[in-house]
Amino acid sequence: MKLPWTKLANVTTDGSPNLTGKHVGLLKRIQDKVNEENPEQDVIFLHCIIHQESLCKSVLQLNHSFFTKVTTIQESSLKASYAVSLELAKAKKPLSDGKIVKRCAVEMAKAFGDDNMAKNFETISLSRRTVTRRIFDIQNHVEVKLKEVMHDCKYFSLALDESMDVMDVSQLLIYARAIDSSFEVHEELLKLVALHDTTKGRDIFNAVQSVVSEYGGFDKLSAVVTDGAPSMQGKHTGFAGLLQQSGVDCPILHCIIHQEALCAKSMNFSHVMDLVTKVTNLIRGGNRSLNHKTFVAFLDEVSAVYGDLQMHTEVRWMSRGKRLERFFALLAEIPVFLEDSIRCDTSAYCSKLRDTEFLFDMAFLADISSHLNHLNMQLQGRSQTVSDLYAHVNAFTCASKLTLLIEKLQQQFKNRFQDFYAMKPRIVLFTDPLSAAVSAQPPELQLQLCELQSDPFFQAKRQERGISFWRLLPESPFPLLRDFALSMAGIFGSTYICESNFSTMKHIKSKERNRLTDETLFHLMQIGCTNIDIQSIVRQQERPQISH
Repeated sequence: MKLPWTKLANVTTDGSPNLTGKHVGLLKRIQDKVNEENPEQDVIFLHCIIHQESLCKSVLQLNHSFFTKVTTIQESSLKASYAVSLELAKAKKPLSDGKIVKRCAVEMAKAFGDDNMAKNFETISLSRRTVTRRIFDIQNHVEVKLKEVMHDCKYFSLALDESMDVMDVSQLLIYARAIDSSFEVHEELLKLVALHDTTKGRDIFNAVQSVVSEYGGFDKLSAVVTDGAPSMQGKHTGFAGLLQQSGVDCPILHCIIHQEALCAKSMNFSHVMDLVTKVTNLIRGGNRSLNHKTFVAFLDEVSAVYGDLQMHTEVRWMSRGKRLERFFALLAEIPVFLEDSIRCDTSAYCSKLRDTEFLFDMAFLADISSHLNHLNMQLQGRSQTVSDLYAHVNAFTCASKLTLLIEKLQQQFKNRFQDFYAMKPRIVLFTDPLSAAVSAQPPELQLQLCELQSDPFFQAKRQERGISFWRLLPESPFPLLRDFALSMAGIFGSTYICESNFSTMKHIKSKERNRLTDETLFHLMQIGCTNIDIQSIVRQQERPQISH
């Protein structure tokens, strides 16, 4: 049955060009057929709604992919900006070096023929002001994390030390060693406080109190270790005395490394050191560059053990020992050089360097100094507990090592380490609770200690010592013992962490960068000694911007 064209009301198609073309499409032909029978009739042509929805989705996906790509570039550029800023801070480089890093990155990309990557590098913002803002953002992130650590910790101890920077401003370092209930230890820089006026005990106490109050106060404080200066250790007007007067009752220790260095200075062998100093200065001191060059060439010619002598300074802990070690190793070469190459009269020095009794004294002093240097190296380093440091000192002062040492040195160790010897029962209990004498411990710990020592499970764990053992201890049967272990594990034993960061400070605030503000110096130092997740900082930025 053939239907008339005039009955056709509308036509629906998929929208393809061969159907909907205005000049040669199928719909054009249909309209012509209808108009042959009824010139005034118009046919309604519809585009399938399902096909139109599909096309709309395609357009939306295309637009979304475009904006996603732009956003991804912005986020990557922002992340790179933070990453470079962090690396500049950790490397102690000027913040203006960001521009140099950017230019180098662009040139490297161009050298590899990757123009797209070069354009991406161009979008990274690394101007001096931008890098400064990045540093402030990173430090704010670190401060938030640090407050969380201090809030969650069970105990913390403080390490305090003070030193002058390149502009003669007294800088007070305040470090915290915090420990949580799972025995995770965090050693973090709380604050670098610039003391522009006096550095009395009251000034130090006010600075420390102000900083610690921002992190919850002294309630969780288990100990304080200082550099031993009178303004720190003074019992009445020093920091220690003012802290105890404020109601804080905790051990206040003198840094064990400083005490060891003071003990080493007690050995009176000035006749040896004076001659060593005079001979060394005669060879390489002052304006004797020609003597020094000749001496170095002479040592190289005879294939000596060392290629030069070492100068001495009282500031460096191990300077004397290393200097004596080299001088004693070159005893065969030094008199020969003095007689052949030095114009002035050196006969007195040469005869002394060949005197048997004098050589015995020098050998003894060199040997003792090398042992003291070895002890000093053992006491250095981060993440050491007070029991670890006490064990090193105790091993050095035991009879097997001190039978050959002078009595004065032994007495110095006994006198100077009184604060650590007073903690001996606590240190023994923390180090090896299964062998500690129950009667020597506080009454409140004795019952739980008896139960611990009689438990067969823990007897099988005798090889575990210190924190490794206490992590195995459940809290419910032994709450007091576990609390004791947490307080001991959180104690600093030395100010090594402060001393090492003063070296960092002198690199950051150098003669070339002496106009750094106190705030920026603190930010750079705190960032330099902290592990930081850049991605979490980038996520906090609402609208990342790129460089044009």
